Amino acid sequence: MLDRLSTSQEDLESEELREDTETAGCVRIGDCRDRQIVTVTGTLRTVTLRPRAGVPALEAELFDGSAALDVVWLGRRSIVGIEPGRKLIASGRISMSRGRRVLFNPKYELRPLGRE
Repeated sequence: MLDRLSTSQEDLESEELREDTETAGCVRIGDCRDRQIVTVTGTLRTVTLRPRAGVPALEAELFDGSAALDVVWLGRRSIVGIEPGRKLIASGRISMSRGRRVLFNPKYELRPLGRE
């Protein structure tokens, strides 16, 4: 109990996300390697529209408590439900781009809002 009182809110949220990853049977983002096919889960921290090679691309940062990765949907300007704070499960092949893990055009499932 004393540990929970002295731990920052960010650390508590990270711990909860790591537990959620295990419960969902997903791979921790921090354990993902280049070219590995994975299913990951976490919370979207940011969502931005950033063109890649002249093509619109919706980018989101997914965080699971262990690390973050970029989820990129090429050719999309927006996707209903993809917004900061939303939890989702994404599947695909990990790529490395500029030292960051990236999932391009993943299969995804939006998680329910609020407590499950």
